Amino acid sequence: MGRQLRRRAVFWVLVVLLLVLAPLFALLAGARPEGRPFWVELSVALGFAGLALMGLQFLLTARIRYLTTPFGIDIVYHFHRQISVIATLLVLAHPIILFVGDPSNLARLNLIEAGWQARTGVLSVVALLALVVSSLWRQPLGLAYEPWRAAHGTLAVLAVALAMAHVAIVGYHVATPWKRALWIALPMLWIALLAYVRLIKPWLMLRRPYEVREVREERGGAYTLVLQPVGHPGFQFMPGQFAWLTLRGSPYTIREHPFSFSSSAAAGGQVAFTIKELGDFTATIKEARPGQRAYLDGPFGVFSVDRNLAPGYVFVAGGVGITPIMSMLRTLADRRDPRPLLLLYANKTWDEATFREELDSLVERLALKVVHVIEEPDDGWQGERGFVDAEILGRYVPEERASVDYFICGPDPMMDAVEEALDGLGVPLGHMHSERYNLV
Repeated sequence: MGRQLRRRAVFWVLVVLLLVLAPLFALLAGARPEGRPFWVELSVALGFAGLALMGLQFLLTARIRYLTTPFGIDIVYHFHRQISVIATLLVLAHPIILFVGDPSNLARLNLIEAGWQARTGVLSVVALLALVVSSLWRQPLGLAYEPWRAAHGTLAVLAVALAMAHVAIVGYHVATPWKRALWIALPMLWIALLAYVRLIKPWLMLRRPYEVREVREERGGAYTLVLQPVGHPGFQFMPGQFAWLTLRGSPYTIREHPFSFSSSAAAGGQVAFTIKELGDFTATIKEARPGQRAYLDGPFGVFSVDRNLAPGYVFVAGGVGITPIMSMLRTLADRRDPRPLLLLYANKTWDEATFREELDSLVERLALKVVHVIEEPDDGWQGERGFVDAEILGRYVPEERASVDYFICGPDPMMDAVEEALDGLGVPLGHMHSERYNLV
């Protein structure tokens, strides 16, 4: 990470700390209500901390490139998921401590007889729990992506709005003018971020549309979608990055999905995504027609040779995980890069190896060695069999293993095994770069 990115990273860490700690500083400062037990004040402090973390999620999910660039949006989204669980635990601790300290508080769970002070608090917790449960267990619950995403945003706004109403109705620790100003400023910030995501960003995307130029069928049940900018030059991206794609709809809808670029970053404004049929939306890519409108939000990601300069690279891909790596290889070929490159490419069968013919041609243009690893090879297969493991890696990675960088992309079990194997072979953690398809 360069010096400028390090400064930006420190800046954002300080911003996050300020947003989270400001309500606690407000709680401690100034005159406090007398005669309230310590455990009540503790529960309030935990509730404020949880609410501040809940509001922070609007910033983390706004996809602001100035924020995501120093860390990588995958790290930011991972932090979002983890910190959301912590926020939920802090929020839950608030009523639990009140119930344990004074069991008569359990009567507040009766929403029919309880006042709005209790109703807003209880309903906020219910919305938050529904949000977290549906997010952590979306796939086991069988929730489709687009309905889940609509519910996710609605529940998030509802949980925070009800929590703010609860704080305002209770009235403790927000009685002084400057404390009221703080609790007005924070929701206004959250509303501004929500407006940016739902109104301003889609409007900017509408002004820079793309259209489908071509759809190509590839091996392995994948299709390459080629997009051309309309009325603008497009944007520059680093090879290996990705963007959110909206197809057959307006940017104001929720029909957007993240995909890695498979095209060369040196190809100008035209971009391509190679997408495998794995779900409801991806199964419709082949139905796209030339001239159809599309919109992109990007680029994002730090999985790129341009962000990690080294004298050589080793790429390990599994299945459709070849997509961002193909973008890097195509870009390096267009740049006539002379550095030594190694690609270990794992597939279930030889016929499923996407881009295998083009990889053969790239060997002629780059100092590239390609090793195919086939799980279920046909009779007569002379190459590597099974899975990419420490034994196979040990046969091909350079002897000076810490002198190159490693890029790994594919199914999670494969990536876990490869990272563990490389660690056992003495590859420093800082030289391993992974791209995991679990942003949502």
